[in-house]
Amino acid sequence: MKKLLKTTLKCFFIIILTMQLMGCSKYQLQNKAPNTEDEGNISDNALQEQPSNSNLVEEGQTIETRILPPIGFQRISVVEGSYAEYLRTLPLKPHGSPVVYYNGTEKNKENIYMAVVDMEIGDKNLQQCADAIMRLRGEYLYGIGAYDKIHFDFTNGFKVNYSKWMEGYRIVVEGNKSYWVKNAEASNTYQDFRRYMDIIFTYAGTISLENELIAVDFNDMEIGDVFIQGGSPGHAVVVVDMAVNGSTGEKLFLLAQSYMPAQETQILVNNMDRDLSPWYSINLEGDTIYTPEWSFKRSDLKRFP
Repeated sequence: MKKLLKTTLKCFFIIILTMQLMGCSKYQLQNKAPNTEDEGNISDNALQEQPSNSNLVEEGQTIETRILPPIGFQRISVVEGSYAEYLRTLPLKPHGSPVVYYNGTEKNKENIYMAVVDMEIGDKNLQQCADAIMRLRGEYLYGIGAYDKIHFDFTNGFKVNYSKWMEGYRIVVEGNKSYWVKNAEASNTYQDFRRYMDIIFTYAGTISLENELIAVDFNDMEIGDVFIQGGSPGHAVVVVDMAVNGSTGEKLFLLAQSYMPAQETQILVNNMDRDLSPWYSINLEGDTIYTPEWSFKRSDLKRFP
């Protein structure tokens, strides 16, 4: 009896450990497993006390109006109507709002984020880390009518064009195989787009997104670039704004993320430099960017083609 109990407990431990290691990605084509537990390995960077920030305008309703650059810095110029402008002007929930999970519960973790993007995420455990980045990219392209540029890959490499979805084609998934079938009327409502994105969230992740992006030099960073590590576990964060010091040339950037289980997109704090937070400096000491819940390397920076 004791031997049976010991074996059972061992199996249970292995199952739990496997679930924790899944992170925000998946190796095989499969649905994301429901997970309402708190996130797994949180960096010690998230444990430091975050002081009040003089660059914060509590009444600001967007990233641009809520988070000011530090003294001596100014926001970099962006093209009107560009993806960079879209990210910089993302709407934020009122100051002090908590991040909410897909099931309505709150993310009760301190020193991780300082603002929450005001964008619904649905009521399913789908929009996790890479998904939130694809959502932002998709929302921008949909908003400007660039439907033919909306496309993402499943983890198995199957390319999913929104233009085909608009024509009434839908995807059949059989094991690790995917193919199109025509079983709906041609339509292009926002609800159609959201259903498309949910399918992407279900069968894509950090592995597939990393393969779609192109590597860029860390010093050539632009708004919209992505720090990404595909794998299991894997994670990704997106550069949502940048500023520059006109005298020294030093550049700063802001980062946003979602995580698992599915949760609202959040603007991250910088626990490694609390005076600069939430901004991060390109002038790193070393090769590592420490964010509250993940660490990235300079070489992890990539860009949508």
